[in-house]
Amino acid sequence: MTHDLPSRTRAALAALLAASLATPAGAQQPATYNGPCDASAAVALDTSHFIVANDENNTLAIYRQGHPAPVGTLDLADFLGTAKGDESDIEGAATIGQRIYWIASHGRNSKGKARPDRQRFFATEIVPGQPPGVRTIGQPYAGLLRDLLATENLKPYGLDEAARRAPEAEGGLNIEGLAATAEGKLLIGLRNPLHRQKALLIPLDNPAEVIAGQRALFGTPMELDLGQRGIRSIERIGNDYLIVAGPPADQGSFALYRWSGQRHDAPVAITGTDLKNLRPEALFALPGSAQAQLLSDDGGLSVDGVACKKLPADRQGFRSQQLNTGKAPAK
Repeated sequence: MTHDLPSRTRAALAALLAASLATPAGAQQPATYNGPCDASAAVALDTSHFIVANDENNTLAIYRQGHPAPVGTLDLADFLGTAKGDESDIEGAATIGQRIYWIASHGRNSKGKARPDRQRFFATEIVPGQPPGVRTIGQPYAGLLRDLLATENLKPYGLDEAARRAPEAEGGLNIEGLAATAEGKLLIGLRNPLHRQKALLIPLDNPAEVIAGQRALFGTPMELDLGQRGIRSIERIGNDYLIVAGPPADQGSFALYRWSGQRHDAPVAITGTDLKNLRPEALFALPGSAQAQLLSDDGGLSVDGVACKKLPADRQGFRSQQLNTGKAPAK
């Protein structure tokens, strides 16, 4: 992961992104970054650096904006207690103060086999510096799914049955979104299942206590109409939230929505964007600005006729696009 992508590979990825994403006025040019193709969760560490998880291994990578090679990594395998060679399928991240909360998919594998390693909720803390770093804090929590299934006001959503299915099967369980609220709580966004063709958003009321080993407490869930799509990523910017919506399974279209955060308000589709073959899996706010950054999960993207995740490690990478949201930064 320490070498730049070959210029041919970087050019191919950049060309695909330039052709596939039209952004509002003020958007920066697309960029490509070295590392696993499957960028799945990310947050900003400061105005110049961001940290990325992927769903293929348990390593976090820190990047400087505009520079392809990572400037730091953190191997989480021992901390998460995962078996050798297994991944925790980290899918969402959200920042509260200097603390970053991370959530895994909590789903089974593609064949419907139980994968306890994917049942993880944990936190890291930002360590200021040049470049900044992160360190683990608290302990990884493996009981979140148990707590979800035991919560009375979630029982009508059939999550117990969903948890027995493959994550991309109809009605399967797959967590992909995580966002902070102004009150210091978290919102968990489900890619799957949909409920009455709407995406589910579940408040987590006590994240700090959870990484200290206490049971998770959930608020009243919300149902969001995202055009029969699930939540791939969600981020608070100003007083609103930006949502990346995508298909519950592998096939379907992606779209961006703005939502007020009020349960009775409908999300509004953001026009003027054309995501086409971009597969945005991570969305995060850039500190002190009205800009957000999208990262694409490019594992299945064909580069010279080969899926990105099948390329040699030194040829893999993911695409990124910044866009102006037109909103003030979150306080």
